[in-house]
Amino acid sequence: MDRIRFLVSDEALGGEMTRTIQPIVNGVELRELAAEAEGPAAAAEGQTALAGSYAGLHDSDDLLWPSRHFLGQPHLEWFGDGDTVLLGCTCGEWGCWPLTARVEVDDAVIRWSGFRNGYRDWDLSALGPFVFDRAQYEAALGRPIAS
Repeated sequence: MDRIRFLVSDEALGGEMTRTIQPIVNGVELRELAAEAEGPAAAAEGQTALAGSYAGLHDSDDLLWPSRHFLGQPHLEWFGDGDTVLLGCTCGEWGCWPLTARVEVDDAVIRWSGFRNGYRDWDLSALGPFVFDRAQYEAALGRPIAS
Protein backbone atom coordinates (compact mmCIF):
# COMPACT_ATOMS: atom_id res chain seq x y z
CA MET A 1 0.00 0.00 0.00
CA ASP A 2 1.25 3.49 -0.84
CA ARG A 3 1.76 6.15 1.83
CA ILE A 4 0.97 9.83 1.61
CA ARG A 5 1.83 13.01 3.44
CA PHE A 6 0.75 16.55 2.69
CA LEU A 7 3.46 19.19 2.96
CA VAL A 8 2.58 22.79 3.76
CA SER A 9 5.48 25.10 2.94
CA ASP A 10 6.45 28.47 1.53
CA GLU A 11 7.26 28.42 -2.19
CA ALA A 12 8.35 31.22 -4.49
CA LEU A 13 5.50 31.39 -6.99
CA GLY A 14 5.15 34.19 -9.50
CA GLY A 15 7.83 36.19 -7.72
CA GLU A 16 6.11 36.00 -4.31
CA MET A 17 6.47 33.68 -1.36
CA THR A 18 3.24 31.73 -1.10
CA ARG A 19 2.06 29.11 1.39
CA THR A 20 1.35 25.92 -0.59
CA ILE A 21 0.19 22.35 -0.15
CA GLN A 22 1.77 19.50 -2.02
CA PRO A 23 1.45 15.73 -1.85
CA ILE A 24 4.40 13.54 -0.89
CA VAL A 25 3.87 9.95 -2.11
CA ASN A 26 6.04 7.20 -0.66
CA GLY A 27 8.51 9.83 0.55
CA VAL A 28 8.85 11.55 -2.85
CA GLU A 29 7.26 14.84 -3.92
CA LEU A 30 4.49 14.19 -6.45
CA ARG A 31 6.07 16.71 -8.83
CA GLU A 32 9.27 14.62 -8.89
CA LEU A 33 7.27 11.50 -9.72
CA ALA A 34 5.46 13.48 -12.44
CA ALA A 35 8.80 14.67 -13.87
CA GLU A 36 9.93 11.06 -14.31
CA ALA A 37 6.69 10.08 -16.04
CA GLU A 38 6.58 13.20 -18.24
CA GLY A 39 10.26 13.14 -19.16
CA PRO A 40 10.04 11.09 -22.37
CA ALA A 41 7.10 13.07 -23.80
CA ALA A 42 8.67 16.40 -22.89
CA ALA A 43 11.98 15.35 -24.46
CA ALA A 44 10.19 14.23 -27.63
CA GLU A 45 8.82 17.77 -27.93
CA GLY A 46 12.21 19.33 -27.20
CA GLN A 47 10.72 20.78 -23.98
CA THR A 48 12.56 18.83 -21.28
CA ALA A 49 12.18 21.69 -18.77
CA LEU A 50 8.39 21.23 -18.81
CA ALA A 51 8.54 17.77 -17.23
CA GLY A 52 7.46 18.08 -13.60
CA SER A 53 7.28 21.87 -13.68
CA TYR A 54 4.58 22.01 -11.04
CA ALA A 55 4.17 23.71 -7.70
CA GLY A 56 2.02 23.09 -4.68
CA LEU A 57 -1.49 24.53 -4.52
CA HIS A 58 -2.26 27.71 -2.57
CA ASP A 59 -3.29 26.76 0.96
CA SER A 60 -5.80 29.62 0.84
CA ASP A 61 -7.95 27.54 -1.54
CA ASP A 62 -9.39 25.58 1.44
CA LEU A 63 -7.98 22.25 0.33
CA LEU A 64 -6.97 20.67 3.64
CA TRP A 65 -9.21 19.04 6.22
CA PRO A 66 -12.15 19.44 6.58
CA SER A 67 -12.22 20.18 2.85
CA ARG A 68 -13.16 17.18 0.69
CA HIS A 69 -10.94 18.32 -2.22
CA PHE A 70 -8.50 15.43 -1.85
CA LEU A 71 -11.35 13.07 -0.92
CA GLY A 72 -13.17 12.76 -4.24
CA GLN A 73 -15.11 16.04 -4.07
CA PRO A 74 -12.72 18.40 -5.82
CA HIS A 75 -12.71 22.12 -5.16
CA LEU A 76 -10.36 22.63 -8.14
CA GLU A 77 -11.06 20.78 -11.42
CA TRP A 78 -9.61 21.23 -14.87
CA PHE A 79 -11.34 18.80 -17.21
CA GLY A 80 -14.76 19.05 -15.57
CA ASP A 81 -15.23 15.30 -15.40
CA GLY A 82 -14.58 14.89 -11.68
CA ASP A 83 -10.82 15.19 -11.96
CA THR A 84 -8.94 16.63 -8.98
CA VAL A 85 -6.15 19.16 -9.40
CA LEU A 86 -3.21 17.90 -7.32
CA LEU A 87 -0.52 20.37 -8.38
CA GLY A 88 -0.49 23.74 -10.11
CA CYS A 89 1.93 25.87 -12.08
CA THR A 90 5.15 27.41 -10.81
CA CYS A 91 3.75 30.83 -11.78
CA GLY A 92 1.30 30.58 -8.89
CA GLU A 93 -1.88 30.03 -10.92
CA TRP A 94 -3.08 26.44 -10.54
CA GLY A 95 -4.96 26.55 -13.86
CA CYS A 96 -1.92 27.57 -15.88
CA TRP A 97 -0.30 24.11 -15.77
CA PRO A 98 -2.36 21.68 -13.66
CA LEU A 99 -1.65 18.06 -12.86
CA THR A 100 -4.87 16.16 -12.23
CA ALA A 101 -5.97 12.65 -11.32
CA ARG A 102 -9.11 10.70 -10.56
CA VAL A 103 -9.49 10.39 -6.80
CA GLU A 104 -11.70 7.46 -5.82
CA VAL A 105 -12.72 6.89 -2.23
CA ASP A 106 -14.18 3.75 -0.68
CA ASP A 107 -14.47 2.48 2.89
CA ALA A 108 -10.91 1.15 3.09
CA VAL A 109 -8.76 2.86 0.45
CA ILE A 110 -8.28 6.00 -1.59
CA ARG A 111 -6.98 5.54 -5.12
CA TRP A 112 -5.31 8.09 -7.42
CA SER A 113 -5.25 7.13 -11.09
CA GLY A 114 -5.66 8.54 -14.58
CA PHE A 115 -3.14 11.34 -14.20
CA ARG A 116 -3.34 14.11 -16.80
CA ASN A 117 -1.68 17.39 -17.60
CA GLY A 118 -3.99 20.28 -18.40
CA TYR A 119 -2.19 21.37 -21.57
CA ARG A 120 -0.31 18.42 -22.97
CA ASP A 121 -1.78 15.13 -24.11
CA TRP A 122 1.15 13.21 -22.69
CA ASP A 123 1.04 9.54 -21.74
CA LEU A 124 1.25 9.61 -17.95
CA SER A 125 0.51 5.91 -17.47
CA ALA A 126 3.88 5.54 -15.69
CA LEU A 127 2.54 7.78 -12.91
CA GLY A 128 0.53 5.73 -10.44
CA PRO A 129 -1.92 4.40 -9.81
CA PHE A 130 -1.47 4.95 -6.09
CA VAL A 131 -3.58 3.18 -3.49
CA PHE A 132 -3.60 4.59 0.04
CA ASP A 133 -5.02 3.21 3.25
CA ARG A 134 -7.95 5.51 3.95
CA ALA A 135 -7.20 5.92 7.67
CA GLN A 136 -3.55 6.85 7.00
CA TYR A 137 -4.58 9.20 4.19
CA GLU A 138 -7.18 11.04 6.26
CA ALA A 139 -4.76 11.33 9.17
CA ALA A 140 -2.13 12.84 6.85
CA LEU A 141 -4.68 15.26 5.42
CA GLY A 142 -5.74 16.32 8.91
CA ARG A 143 -2.16 16.77 10.11
CA PRO A 144 -0.01 18.10 7.26
CA ILE A 145 3.71 18.40 7.79
CA ALA A 146 5.33 21.83 7.66
CA SER A 147 8.71 22.82 6.36
